[in-house]
Amino acid sequence: MKSTELETTDQMDQVEYHPIPDPGVEEHVERWTDVNQHAANRAARQVIMMLGLSMLCSLAFVVIYFAVDKREVLNFGPLHSNAQTTLLGLTGGLAVLLIGFSCIHWAKQLMNDEEVVDVRHPIASTPEDQAEMAESWQAGVSDSGIGRRKVIGGMLAGAAGLVAIPAVVTLADMGPHPGKGTRAATIEKTVWAEGVKLVNDITYKPIKASDMETGQLVNAEPEVLEHLMHEDPVAYQRAKAKAALIIVRMDPSSIKVPESRKDWQVNGILAYSKICTHVGCPISLWEQKSHHLLCPCHQSTFDLGDSGLVVFGPAARALPQLPITTDAEGYLIAKSDFTVPVGPSYFERDSRNDFKKGDN
Repeated sequence: MKSTELETTDQMDQVEYHPIPDPGVEEHVERWTDVNQHAANRAARQVIMMLGLSMLCSLAFVVIYFAVDKREVLNFGPLHSNAQTTLLGLTGGLAVLLIGFSCIHWAKQLMNDEEVVDVRHPIASTPEDQAEMAESWQAGVSDSGIGRRKVIGGMLAGAAGLVAIPAVVTLADMGPHPGKGTRAATIEKTVWAEGVKLVNDITYKPIKASDMETGQLVNAEPEVLEHLMHEDPVAYQRAKAKAALIIVRMDPSSIKVPESRKDWQVNGILAYSKICTHVGCPISLWEQKSHHLLCPCHQSTFDLGDSGLVVFGPAARALPQLPITTDAEGYLIAKSDFTVPVGPSYFERDSRNDFKKGDN
């Protein structure tokens, strides 16, 4: 390249280059609300009205949630819709929509309407740019008129606060509040009770103690589940998930039975919850010689010959044992419900009654 060409290129680099002519800023046209105070006041009232309606919609959402029956239906000719769901959608949607409309109306009619040109700058902000941004923010706050129109600011804060209430209220649909009383009456309680027969989980036949052989494992359930299955399928599934059992028979001389559980077994026959205390997987992998029960999910291992204590894996507590005995005909029956909650552990649970190694 010749030297004259290099000089021409350098000169072009030093000259600001635009693909098209800079059109500049168009002539500013005043808004009606800027020149007419009555129009400005009317726009302010409209913003306040929309925010007030938003607050009413939020409150209506809460009232509808508690007052309208979930089984109510709205009919629209041949179309049908759940009344509560429809009304909650309308009130919740309007509450948010009105806040958006009010902010747009406020910005277009009341905030400062000055037109400015913002020159592009590098992405990285210098301390000077940050200080300038802070000043611009303060100028924006001043231009918004929030200081002069405090009612709008207060209404916006109130509407934004109330619109969060419907979201909080709907959290109640996640289930009952897990207080101590609720836990004791639901997840910490099963259908096992004094006198309830232990039955095979497939045939629902009662299990006779004399029919069980040493080393045998039987999956069992409470007899009452068979009737519940036909009366209330949902309650049946919930009860079955908590009440599932494994029954094992071992040589009484090869197992350790603490003094506090001497009458919980029948000649080496013991009953344990089938639900792993780690995350609730069903267990039935039985090793006869070691008396170990292995969970297939995460390999937690329980020693059924030693009160169901954990000998390996992530489970943090022993497998709950069901106290059992026999009735007059020799069939296995429960003496009571489990003395500790079955299933996976959770932090709210009172674990003081869990059996630990060395307990009697």
